[in-house]
Amino acid sequence: MNIAVIGSGHVGLVTGACFADLGHKVICADSDAKKIQTLKSGKIPFFEPGLLDLVVKNAAKKRLSFTTSIATAVKRSEVIFISVGTPTKESGEADLSSVESVVTQIARSLTGYRLVVEKSTVPVETGNWIKRTMQINLPKSRKADFDVASNPEFLREGAAVQDFMKPDRIVVGVEIKLSEKILSSIYESIDAPIVVTDVNSAEIIKHASNSFLSAKISFINMVSRLCERVGADILKVSEGMGYDRRIGPSFLSAGIGFGGFCFPKDLAAFIHIGEKAGADFGMLKEVININEGQKKHFIRLVKDTLWNLNGKKIGVLGLSFKPDTDDMRFAPAIDIIRSLRNDGADIHAFDPEAMPVAKTVLRDIRFARNPYETARSADALLCLTEWKEFREIDLARVKRLMKRPLIFDGRNMYDPKALGELGFEYVSIGRPAVR
Repeated sequence: MNIAVIGSGHVGLVTGACFADLGHKVICADSDAKKIQTLKSGKIPFFEPGLLDLVVKNAAKKRLSFTTSIATAVKRSEVIFISVGTPTKESGEADLSSVESVVTQIARSLTGYRLVVEKSTVPVETGNWIKRTMQINLPKSRKADFDVASNPEFLREGAAVQDFMKPDRIVVGVEIKLSEKILSSIYESIDAPIVVTDVNSAEIIKHASNSFLSAKISFINMVSRLCERVGADILKVSEGMGYDRRIGPSFLSAGIGFGGFCFPKDLAAFIHIGEKAGADFGMLKEVININEGQKKHFIRLVKDTLWNLNGKKIGVLGLSFKPDTDDMRFAPAIDIIRSLRNDGADIHAFDPEAMPVAKTVLRDIRFARNPYETARSADALLCLTEWKEFREIDLARVKRLMKRPLIFDGRNMYDPKALGELGFEYVSIGRPAVR
């Protein structure tokens, strides 16, 4: 099919490149001329494993193209996916101004029938607003018609291409059978169950899924604090819980809390949606409180062990909110580093991919060329992102380089017994410290 994807951020670009790889002819549109020029030159504006190869390959085969013109994208396509940002307002409500702007331009560019599909994460009943906005802005002089559908994304940064090609499920919210037929045809070559719902239900599925996963993370982090107090091991507790098929092992890793753009944004939006509808989502407010508290708890562990921070060198391994991405949005590392800097700590940090972004966010720290440079003469080493490179680091070499062999592991990457045998002091999350 001829497909347009409006918005070329993480979700839009992955969606467009993967659709093209399935054999569709895709045009990606974005108002950011610099971003479009970057894509036309065979580069991508952010790091996502496997994505660059898909973009280059499908652009070379003329299945993937880029434009700044929404009108051009609409005219060349049968199906239009909206994948623009929906950031959070101060109230927690999703800002849908970009969605409205795009929908207005789509409507004014219609020359025939189009299926308009929400791919962005939007509040329930947004489909109704899209439909109404389209009707208001349709040119009276043209014979144009449309339908609206919802097809929420479930892409994890760092594994987005894999998640698109091998999803747990594909959710489509439709009003008529024709929309279902079109979307089923687009995804025909992907082996996954298709959940067909009404538009409102599809919109809720996305927010409910991310909110539930956030709650699961905050629950295990809450349990980790109990484990620290009583000398239990959160890794064993998580393992024992995860074997229960009703619970499962995913998202039961205790740490310094979740970050990224999706979970914090979707939690705030879902709480606002609930309040607007008269549903009490107090439980989700506590999920946020626990997540924020987990960062503060980790900072306290550092301060309680190092005593005075002023002038002490602290190495930081990992800045992105998770491995295999350069995304720093809501990364726990930001708040942790800023707090330690406020107490006078000299921060030296390294991340395999996120340092170019980090340099625009954290301006008063030093950036190292590799993990070992980060550890050199350090009074402590903080592990904040679980990159594979850090799991495989030569810890004996790290110990020789450090002023004080002290590791604070915010992601429970290492074996406490092994660290103790190497002569480290080791403080992790939800496990007894090694002194």
